[in-house]
This record gives sequence, C-alpha cells and structure tokens, in this order.
Amino acid sequence: SSTPHPYPSHMLRRCCTPYNPIPMAFSGMSSLLLLLLPLLLFTTVTDAATFNIVNRCPYTVWAAAVPGGGRQLNQGQTWTINVNPGTTGGRVWARTGCSFDGSGRGRCRTGDCGGLLQCRGYGQPPNTLAEFALNQFNNLDFFDISLVDGFNVPMDFSPTSGGCRGIRCSADINGQCPAQLRADGGCNNPCTVFRTDEYCCTNNYPCQPTDYSKFFKKRCPDAYSYPKDDQTSTFTCPGGTNYRVVFCPSAVTGMMELVSVEGGLLL
Repeated sequence: SSTPHPYPSHMLRRCCTPYNPIPMAFSGMSSLLLLLLPLLLFTTVTDAATFNIVNRCPYTVWAAAVPGGGRQLNQGQTWTINVNPGTTGGRVWARTGCSFDGSGRGRCRTGDCGGLLQCRGYGQPPNTLAEFALNQFNNLDFFDISLVDGFNVPMDFSPTSGGCRGIRCSADINGQCPAQLRADGGCNNPCTVFRTDEYCCTNNYPCQPTDYSKFFKKRCPDAYSYPKDDQTSTFTCPGGTNYRVVFCPSAVTGMMELVSVEGGLLL
C-alpha cells in the first residue's frame, strides 16, 4: 500500500539494518536453521531495486544518489542505478550550477557533496530529497520526498511497479520562498537557517508545525515539511518495487507547461 505509515521512516532508517546471515557450525537440520531459512532464501533471491532518475528540467542538473554516486544529466536524459535490497538511508537529489574538472572534483551551487561528482555522502542544503529504505518492516519499502534540507528542484518520486501511487513536490517554492529562508539557487528549511530545537526537533523538543513548515506543507502536502512530519509524509510499497525519480516533473505535463519549457522558463 502507498498509504502513509505510522512508523517514522527516518527512525526506521536508524534502527533497521539488512539481515546478514551468520555462518554456523552444526550437525543436522536445527530448529534455528529452519527459522532462518526463509530469511536466507530472501537475501539470495530478492533482486536489486531499479531507480530511473530523469531530468525534465530545461537546464542541466547533476544527479546524485547515495548509494550510487553521481551523473550529469542534460534535459531529457535518464540515469539508471540498481540499489541492493535492505538498503537504508538512501537518497536521490539534484545538484545545480556545478562545475567539475577531469578528475571529478569541483563544486555545485546547490546540493554539493564535498566537491565530488561521484557523491560518497549526503548533499549540502538546500536540496529536495527523495529518500528510501528498502525491504524493512514487513518487507516493505519506505519512501518519501523531504524538504527537511530545503528545496532546490521540483521532484516526482513514483513506483514503476508494485501498484503504489507516487508522490510529488512541484510547487514554485523557490519563487515564493520567505525572505528569511532564501538561498542562492534554492529555499532553505528553517532548521538550516536558525538551528534551534523548535525547527530542528532536537534535544527532545516537543516539535510541532511552525509557520515555516506550514509554508512548505501547503505547497507540497505529500512531502516532509519538518523532521517529525511522519504521519502524512511516509509512504510504503512492497519490497522488490522499482522506482522513478523525475526532476521538474511539471515540465512535461500540460500544454502551458510545455510552452513554458520551450521558452526556457522553470515551472
């Protein structure tokens, strides 16, 4: 089901790790082995999930994925990665305004990951995030779009199998960003700017929606607007589902948007 799940996806990523079978010395078929056998079979027959990452923006982005690395994507190009079952803490995002040398070192205006084309860690805010944890509780995939690190590029995150609905954040958040949150190439989350317990939900602060989180939630109701926004922002699909992440999805929906893309405008 793609309905929001009560278990926080961010918490699941911290607590749940892939099952790793441990070699055992035994004589005969023990009852413990019988219990472990389904898990052993699961780890050997479950295929990697395929993620197709598509750039529909009328400009070049440098897609990033952890795990996966990074790739320059011109308008209309697709990058395909395979992610192992049991992966937690996965992210896909777009970097903008990048320049890299022949060795893959440089920097990006938004979403930079340590100055590397091939990302080894998460990007710097502001950046719109597609987040996922595969084959977790009840063998479900958990996925979300997060604005907890701010917003830089509109995004659609949709299953391509498994019968689940996709989620999207395609509003003009950069154009409507509150003055206090404006950043070069994007719109910051208030935690990045103010670094207080109220906005970052740290130090056991009883976090509640704020005026800033409501700004994001109104425009992208499916997306995380603050760290504790789990109830309406975490979605599930059966394990083994494949996915597509589209940057600037509105650029290919509707005649008015197509005209705008031809004119070089970002929607």
